[in-house]
Amino acid sequence: MKGIATVNFKGGVGKTTITWLLAKYGAERKGKRILVVDTDAQMSLTLAVQLQESGTLYSEFETWYDTKHQGKNKTILNALEAYDVIKGGHFNFPIDSSFAYQMSPNLHFVPSVVDLYWLELEVFDREKVKHFIRALLGKIEHSTTFNYDYVFFDCPPNFTALSYSVLSCSSLLLIPVNPDVFASRGVGLMIDGLKYRIEPWPDPKVAVFMNKAKLYRGNLTRETQRYWEETKAVCDVKRQEGIHIEGWDSYIPDRVDIKRAIPGQYFPSQFKHYFADLWNNIERILG
Repeated sequence: MKGIATVNFKGGVGKTTITWLLAKYGAERKGKRILVVDTDAQMSLTLAVQLQESGTLYSEFETWYDTKHQGKNKTILNALEAYDVIKGGHFNFPIDSSFAYQMSPNLHFVPSVVDLYWLELEVFDREKVKHFIRALLGKIEHSTTFNYDYVFFDCPPNFTALSYSVLSCSSLLLIPVNPDVFASRGVGLMIDGLKYRIEPWPDPKVAVFMNKAKLYRGNLTRETQRYWEETKAVCDVKRQEGIHIEGWDSYIPDRVDIKRAIPGQYFPSQFKHYFADLWNNIERILG
């Protein structure tokens, strides 16, 4: 089971949409068993999954969320609290159907909770909380109910106790960037910031790619291409510094049908080759 974290500390880059559609592509088109975990207190993915394109709520998910997930104290926050009180004993948090919602046979989902807003890193033992996600994935992996190939984490645009744990143990960090002046500068600042905050640096593989790419006649516009070349140059510098980072020429175009895909509960098939390129890179880099 490989952990993949989608992260960018700049809001609005589309990481939530990318996380979900990559997971959906892997589950539906590649037959992989995938778990998606929303670790963002803003609950963007959780709300998008719950709110249908018509504006009505997905009642079956809402009922499960209220009565089983929160009602039985099976949220990601409950798991972290259970882990935090361990003092040399057993991590007592049984994994069952109240923890993850079955969106489809191959795609399961752990939603976020608003109380994650108050989850400050300083109130936890840094070394202990660092290993929380690893311990949780171990419980999931040894469960007779769950058996996943990949776990995707939609990370918040800030550094919390939970994101600290996710980023400390993920096999791959996916960094989507947009065609703007922040793209290249943001990647360098983010890598430097993560290395400073996560000690020792776990040395994961890092991949950067362009999301919301502007196209003209099927190709990247000159402006988008320029921003991307600048971003790849930063990746080259960071690689020389010892970071296992790649700049993927795979990209996702800026299209309304992609943005509408989560509440519409569909995969935008007309763009499947873009997601196929990203997926192939994921499998290549993770082996």
